[in-house]
Amino acid sequence: MPHSTFNTLTRFTPPGQTEVLFYSLPTLAAAEIGNVPRLPVSLRIVLEALLRHCDGQRVSERHILELAEWQPRARRSEEIPFVVARVVLQDFTGVPLLCDLAAMRQVAQTRGLDPRRIEPLVPVDLVVDHSVQVDYYGTPQALQQNMTLEFDRNRERYQFMKWGMQAFKTFRVVPPGVGIVHQVNLEHLFHGVRQQTMGAVENGRTGERLCFPDTLVGTDSHTTMINAVGVVGWGVGGIEAEAAMLGQPVYFLTPDVVGVELSGHLREGVTATDLVLTVTELLRREKVVGTFVEYFGEGASTLSVTDRATLANMAPEYGATMGFFPVDEKTVDYMRRSGRSEADCVLFEAYFRAQGLFGMPRAGQIDYSRTVRLDLASIVPSLAGPKRPQDRIALPEMASRFNTLLSAAESADGFARPPETLRQRYATERPGIDLGHGDVLIAAITSCTNTSNPAVMIAAGLLAKKAVDKGLRVQPHIKTSLAPGSRVVTDYLEKAGLLAPLAKLGFALAGYGCTTCIGNAGDLDPVFNQAITEHQLVVAAVLSGNRNFEARIHPNLRANYLASPPLVVAFAIAGRVNIDLDSEALGHGADGQPVYLREIWPSSQEIDAVLPFALDPETFRRRYADVGADQDLWKAIPAPAGEVYDWPPSTYIARPPFFELPTQLAGDLRGARALLILGDSVTTDHISPAFFELPTQLAGDLRGARALLILGDSVTTDHISPAGSFSENTPAGQWLTQQGVKRVDFNSYGARRGHHEVMMRGTFANVRLRNLILPADAEGRQPQGGYTLLDGQQTTVFAAAMHHLERGTPTLIFAGEEYGTGSSRDWAAKGTRLLGVRAVIARSYERIHRANLVGMGVLPLQFVADDSVTSLGLRGDETFDILGIGPSLLPMQALTLVIERANGERSEHPLLCRIDTAIEVSYYRSGGILPYVLGELLGAPAGNTTDPLLQA
Repeated sequence: MPHSTFNTLTRFTPPGQTEVLFYSLPTLAAAEIGNVPRLPVSLRIVLEALLRHCDGQRVSERHILELAEWQPRARRSEEIPFVVARVVLQDFTGVPLLCDLAAMRQVAQTRGLDPRRIEPLVPVDLVVDHSVQVDYYGTPQALQQNMTLEFDRNRERYQFMKWGMQAFKTFRVVPPGVGIVHQVNLEHLFHGVRQQTMGAVENGRTGERLCFPDTLVGTDSHTTMINAVGVVGWGVGGIEAEAAMLGQPVYFLTPDVVGVELSGHLREGVTATDLVLTVTELLRREKVVGTFVEYFGEGASTLSVTDRATLANMAPEYGATMGFFPVDEKTVDYMRRSGRSEADCVLFEAYFRAQGLFGMPRAGQIDYSRTVRLDLASIVPSLAGPKRPQDRIALPEMASRFNTLLSAAESADGFARPPETLRQRYATERPGIDLGHGDVLIAAITSCTNTSNPAVMIAAGLLAKKAVDKGLRVQPHIKTSLAPGSRVVTDYLEKAGLLAPLAKLGFALAGYGCTTCIGNAGDLDPVFNQAITEHQLVVAAVLSGNRNFEARIHPNLRANYLASPPLVVAFAIAGRVNIDLDSEALGHGADGQPVYLREIWPSSQEIDAVLPFALDPETFRRRYADVGADQDLWKAIPAPAGEVYDWPPSTYIARPPFFELPTQLAGDLRGARALLILGDSVTTDHISPAFFELPTQLAGDLRGARALLILGDSVTTDHISPAGSFSENTPAGQWLTQQGVKRVDFNSYGARRGHHEVMMRGTFANVRLRNLILPADAEGRQPQGGYTLLDGQQTTVFAAAMHHLERGTPTLIFAGEEYGTGSSRDWAAKGTRLLGVRAVIARSYERIHRANLVGMGVLPLQFVADDSVTSLGLRGDETFDILGIGPSLLPMQALTLVIERANGERSEHPLLCRIDTAIEVSYYRSGGILPYVLGELLGAPAGNTTDPLLQA
């Protein structure tokens, strides 16, 4: 029998089912502990997890009392140990996580221990969705051609995944070609309330069932999409997910909860995409970074679950930890319509009613830290761009906004092109095709954000059908693609007769995966690349994705806009983004007459007539009955066997070095002698596994550091660790060439995240990265790319970092606001660590990347008051000390930055240590989460050492 903290373990009987156990929040409220009924719904679900996992050690009664007594506007200093029910992964982040698990097993074996000690303790699902690229498009063969090429490129990675499936009991893989992790999670992996059998089997009967809410973390920031069905979960880096898999709670500071009250109804012609772009702009302005956002109000209750999923999915873009919707009748109806069993649906509703958590809250029912209000009737058709998701543009303003930015200075987020070039056209080597500023080169219906929403997908299909009927077409040089988040989407589009008109306009099915949204758009015709580069053209992509950061979509496309699927089709037809679609014609029909967007935009009645095709339970059941049943390419890949991976030679998969990194000892280092003097290209494979036994990190002051990079605002994880393609001239390309890999086989940074030699060379290698250490050119433009200065000479960031490491010089990174925004990408922290960076000093951080830095043993520090790179006049030729990093380091401690300038002038400035919680201090002292967790699993007290020199 499980424990009954505060006597909350009780029973209820779902209609038509047997009695079950649950930890009752109403019982806790009846004991007058806190003010549970007025807590935000999301916090109550976390509170249930604390009750259920209370063991007096990692989760104590103190944690329960602190959360039950949560005050909306209190100072946040307590950490919550949140034990999640499951973990979801995508392949770009899942492969390096699997590498870490395999390395841990090897360490266990080396120490003479059972490698099976390293085993996920919660269910883990990896969905392969990030690998497919749009190399082929616009033809009926595109899907099969792209998948064949995907399997050719990624065979080694897929073999490694298959090894993981047989090595770990709780590790499952959804193979390529099924869908995007977040849409598959919403449509299939989520089953409602989870159950656990308590007690042994006696007299042919099993023990009692314990019911509890579904909760999770995922290795992708858009894990928040599942918040649409009342699931508490968010994106974390792979290293945090790994700790959660291995039994560690997910620790986080007790959050503020921002209530977003929605009122009214969306107007005719307005989509959920328009809504989420408006919310993203609004909540970025409201500064909700690191908070829970919880939607409520009459307007929220009018939204379909798939509309809610669109809003929840984009939580990383507005900076929140979650974008949560409570459970109501529409949630249960969605479960039924998407093929869940009737027993699951009945139990789900009964459980949330028994907990007092059923129904959309109304104004005044919940205590929020603050409330933001939005009238749905105020939403207008919009796009966002050209560089960030929060930069919303109302549809009629597109032409004027682009034209203004074309000649605006780069410091004002412009493109700094001469205004007289706005209307110029430039010939290409393709007959009849010329290019100019604002031309659309890529138009992609992609991303779980929108392809999970039948209303906007049907709208795109209906618009395409009307356009084809009018005789409109898309110019052949525009790379068009349709990449849904699941096979259910193409099923209902085909049943509705909408797949064919989309294909006729060029939006033929290209793959089931993230594709263009994560930088897998494939390359453009070399002729177009040449024209763009030669004439410095600012050409565009329009996609239904969630991110449009610089160089993410394609290195040569500098203007990238997020839009609803029907608007993607419309701009593909128009062929340019600097157009006012309210007043200018999309094009001319077969009769020679102009056709306007308003003439072919589908009405809500037309969309509603087709929606029944989209929510057919039998379609969901058929598609998800056996996700690998018809995956012949996947079945053909051999599965390596064994409990411990043998690391065959590969440029995709290598034993990670993170347990072998030299740790930092407290205080100054004096009088050292050389133990070894080695030559060039010494790899981590030359280093003995005994390095896993190194003493853990003891914090000490950091002295004599140099700036590796000085960066501005909104540096994304794409800037830090790109996911897309790269050339043979980059450090990563040069290394692969040395290994005998041909340029055509480079694949992408994302696909090679299982090999640290590639990834550390790709860190800070984004072609749009602006390092302020580099001097501006004669026209005042900042150089772009992965470069810095070393001894006054320009070189790659990787080369400079290696020289600093050879010299024993610690390095720092300086940045502005919102450092690390974007994807959860743990390689942005892993690569930073491998380059030898000891600390990052920024004006502010995005939540996931800050945690990832700590998890890799890199100090995240924050400027205080008005201090910044600009106010301090940093140039890159200074020397820095960071004082106050002692063995008694505390969360959020004040530290001191000492700057010594080239002329000998010294100054001191306060810093805030952004190690936010006590457990993070332990992670940092251990050299990161992975050594900490490994020590616990293998029986060595984390953070301790028996080294007599250190004990002295």
